[in-house]
Amino acid sequence: MELYNSIIEKIDGMLGNTQPKRYKYNPNKTWEDVGGNQLVMMREAAYELGGDNKPAVNYACVTSSDFVDEDEILVYGRDLNQISGSVPFARIVVVKVNVLDGEGEEDTEPLFRAIQDIDFVKYHVYPKGYMIRSSSDSFREQVRVSKEAVRKGITFEQVGNSYIAQYKKNPNIVAVKMIFVTADDVDYAGMRADAKKTRDITLTLSKILEGMATDCHSCSLREICDEVEGLKELHFGKEKKEFKG
Repeated sequence: MELYNSIIEKIDGMLGNTQPKRYKYNPNKTWEDVGGNQLVMMREAAYELGGDNKPAVNYACVTSSDFVDEDEILVYGRDLNQISGSVPFARIVVVKVNVLDGEGEEDTEPLFRAIQDIDFVKYHVYPKGYMIRSSSDSFREQVRVSKEAVRKGITFEQVGNSYIAQYKKNPNIVAVKMIFVTADDVDYAGMRADAKKTRDITLTLSKILEGMATDCHSCSLREICDEVEGLKELHFGKEKKEFKG
């Protein structure tokens, strides 16, 4: 479960010089959830995270290493109740899971299913007055925040608690680090590149599960396999098991 570790190791270096505000997970301090998609009209909006063509990045990384010691929320830059106009935005999640074993080695299918389950969480959090618009193709996550939510004091701590509460429903999840970023001195371009790499790793896992060819020279995913330690081992380990089985 270490396929994303090289990406996780780079996160701190892209977050600039801003010291984050840290909050421990508190399930009693979540923001009200409306339970489904909502529409915040422009006339009702206080501002947009990632609005006016500003950067807006989202990705999640899974690990079984000790990058995450406890459930926590980190906020780099201004909080939701301190923003008055469009700002750049990033939401990064690092999820620590129990090691998934398959016949003595990491098995592709349970690994891929676990990653899918974790990614699915973002489609089940609907904070009131916090309208999320995301694009898997561009790795953007843009958020329109309502004037009413700002008046009522919405914060990233509360939204982060809502996300973590959903993650904690998965018994395989050990700990979650939610990172919200609105600071200016941040490498958003680097984050976007890592969001793409994260997507490519997950796509490669999917292709391995489907039984992709073992001819590396003709494979369109060769570059990501060469770059990420463990992908080739998963691929050829699965082929070996299928040959025996």
